[in-house]
Amino acid sequence: MGGAAAEETSVLGLTPVAPDRTAAYGEHPDQVADFYLPSRPRRAARPAPLVLLFHGGAWRAPYDRRHVSPFAAFLAGRGLAVASVEYRRGGAEPARAGRWPETFDDIAAAVDTVPGLARELGLPGVDPDRVVLTGHSAGGHAVLWAAARHRLPSGTPWHLPSPSPLRGVVALAPIADLATARALDVCSGAVGELLGEVRGEVRGDGDELTARFALADPAALLPTAIPTTIVQGGTDIDVPPAVADAFTAAATRVGQDVRLVRTEGGHFPPIDPTTPVAHTVADEIAHVAGAGPAR
Repeated sequence: MGGAAAEETSVLGLTPVAPDRTAAYGEHPDQVADFYLPSRPRRAARPAPLVLLFHGGAWRAPYDRRHVSPFAAFLAGRGLAVASVEYRRGGAEPARAGRWPETFDDIAAAVDTVPGLARELGLPGVDPDRVVLTGHSAGGHAVLWAAARHRLPSGTPWHLPSPSPLRGVVALAPIADLATARALDVCSGAVGELLGEVRGEVRGDGDELTARFALADPAALLPTAIPTTIVQGGTDIDVPPAVADAFTAAATRVGQDVRLVRTEGGHFPPIDPTTPVAHTVADEIAHVAGAGPAR
């Protein structure tokens, strides 16, 4: 078995871990978040920061939050509180990537609502005022986009008048630059499907697709002024390093400093708790949260 296939098999072969609590952030069945509480106190006396985790899977229905549950539990074991977010993906028949605009509705609603849910539930050892967004692959796109909503035009439904009160973003092998990802045919046309394009055929007209790109592409919504880290595997063939490189180059052009952490291996080690890369990710999250290394 090749390296990339072995990495994927390792992650998807892990036994799912049940959360400590599950709560709804909306009325749709997919609008839920699983909470994983810190399994041991941090060395610091204050409560743990809350990590909002968005799973990947090319916005397609077969991939849900269960495959990142071992990673969520791993972060909780490192002294972080985690809310693993579900959201609407594309339909199974026919198989599609994402829904426009529902996928974006859910990302925005989760970021706006889940920290308050943690407070309402009275979750022990959790500080809902110290929030870090992290996500893998399509989930990496989600968190980069969510951090940029104040850059959207004021008439759009997801616009915020000011940046979300986030400590920062840690995006793992993210689909960070939609134009580059589409040009590279990342995840077999997933970007076009997310935006309503059907195998080269656009729902509506070309102007509509261009407008959606402008609203959905994190690289087009820079700078955000929110601390941002990207963790990218050097041999990733699912979301090649060129995608992260394009995003960081776009950030540099507009004066935003993005920390790019290059790691060994491909697409899946950042969310595989059996790998050293996952420990690197945990430390990056803790650093962004201001909690020090998660050891």
